[in-house]
Amino acid sequence: MDVTVSGRKMPVSDSLRAYAEDKIGGSVEQLDVGAIACEIVLYREKNPANPNPAICEVTVLMKGHVARVEESEQDMFAAIDVAAAKIARQLRKFKTRVRSKRTKKSEQDVALRSEAAHPETELDLDALMDELAEDEVVRRKQIAYTPLTEEEALVQIDLIGHDFFVFTDRDSGSVHVIYRRSDGGYGLLTPKDE
Repeated sequence: MDVTVSGRKMPVSDSLRAYAEDKIGGSVEQLDVGAIACEIVLYREKNPANPNPAICEVTVLMKGHVARVEESEQDMFAAIDVAAAKIARQLRKFKTRVRSKRTKKSEQDVALRSEAAHPETELDLDALMDELAEDEVVRRKQIAYTPLTEEEALVQIDLIGHDFFVFTDRDSGSVHVIYRRSDGGYGLLTPKDE
């Protein structure tokens, strides 16, 4: 697995780089989820009113899946610790879901699902949901919809850590949106039958 540590508008010291690689990269490798790459981005917020200016973003790329975490703390080392724990929890949850699902399905179903689960482009919903100025769209992004089942969409929304996930339903071929409800659980938006 390839682990890259970079700083956004800040230099990354050798000790900080080694700590991030050891803490985050080590926990990802330990879980053995088939990670291809792990990208760690460290930066500081310039706003003096922000009590937690040190931010650590972690993106783990796996075959057909992406897991993402962003954590902010007072100290960069603390942000790395919290991000490592959070990404480990997400990957552990993903691994158990995939494992339990595979035991329920036959080998043939697993092969068909893995072929359909390879997205052509990474879905970056953070970029899609950037803050909007007054009546002005400040960023546009095109995404490729991957045919998934509801259960696979639930796995994806947990992995990327966003409030919603857009996907194409494998059975009907229509676009669906799955979202986290504020009272707990998930909701599913489907198009109305014509």
